Amino acid sequence: MEKIPMTRAGYDQLDEELRELRSVERPAVIRAIAEAREHGDLSENAEYHAAREKQSFVEGRIKELEMIISRAEVIDPSRLSGSIKFGATVTLLDEDTEEERTFQIVGEAEADLERGLLNMRSPLARALIGKEEGDSVEVVTPGGGKSYEIISIRFI
Repeated sequence: MEKIPMTRAGYDQLDEELRELRSVERPAVIRAIAEAREHGDLSENAEYHAAREKQSFVEGRIKELEMIISRAEVIDPSRLSGSIKFGATVTLLDEDTEEERTFQIVGEAEADLERGLLNMRSPLARALIGKEEGDSVEVVTPGGGKSYEIISIRFI
């Protein structure tokens, strides 16, 4: 079975979500289903169907998180150095707009572009891996080609 690389912060966040789903969400859904059943005819009971749908979502997410966590390989970026690789925090300069952006290259399960967590399988991350400070990279994105200069690489 293939390991899923992730940072300690990503692992802890997924583990916390799993605990929340098991200890809070699952019991709440079970109570909602029980209450809806008390209202009688289940075939036309919208509350019952909504609660069952939510139960399906919660159980599916629990299974997904259990699978991810069981295959997780936690990598400590602070023990790494050198060229860009998983866990690196990279500051880039967009060569067209002169805008600086900072990203950390993380696993798919913890990626969140809004928070600067870049999926290691994304076109940008794939273009960055193996590069050094001062290098320029060309990235083909759905919105067209982009050029970036690597300003800094940190492993924190």
